[in-house]
Amino acid sequence: MAMQNPSPTERQRGYFAVGAEGISKAMNLGTLVRTAHAFGASFVFMVDAAYSANAAKSDTSRAEVQLPIFSYADAAALELPRNCRLIGVELVEDAIALPSFRHPTAAAYVLGPERGRLSPAMQARCDHIVQIPTRFCVNLGVAAAIVMYDRMLSMGRFAERPVAAGGPKLPPPTHVHGGPKVRRKAGPDA
Repeated sequence: MAMQNPSPTERQRGYFAVGAEGISKAMNLGTLVRTAHAFGASFVFMVDAAYSANAAKSDTSRAEVQLPIFSYADAAALELPRNCRLIGVELVEDAIALPSFRHPTAAAYVLGPERGRLSPAMQARCDHIVQIPTRFCVNLGVAAAIVMYDRMLSMGRFAERPVAAGGPKLPPPTHVHGGPKVRRKAGPDA
């Protein structure tokens, strides 16, 4: 029996966005937008970018017309939806290793420029900073893809990996909705 893979919207709860600060290469911007579109991002954002959204050509997927792209002058101007957590991706001393990080349901991931780091102002805005456990920095587009892939693996609804080499024999379990939960405020009026 052939297993069907669930669509990206069935696999994940919540939403995410991905962006870059100080991006200076149009090709990296195009790769970022195309990869974000492929992984099901809700939007892309740029902060202090050298290129406009019009430069984000993404080959055949035409992601630049399928996905909202927002641009901000600096870290202070960055606006995110309510309850969206900003996650910096940077090689810094106290960053959380990506494989050990629990992704928030609503998250925006921001990567630094190709030849630099996230600004101190951007790092201060971040709720968490994660790092990809590599020996040295990788290309911005590659780093973004790794972060989005990790999010998909950790938040997706996939069958468990088997103990032996190869793929799973059974599809992932069907999600079961529980009954309604009534929450009451504690206090003298409860």
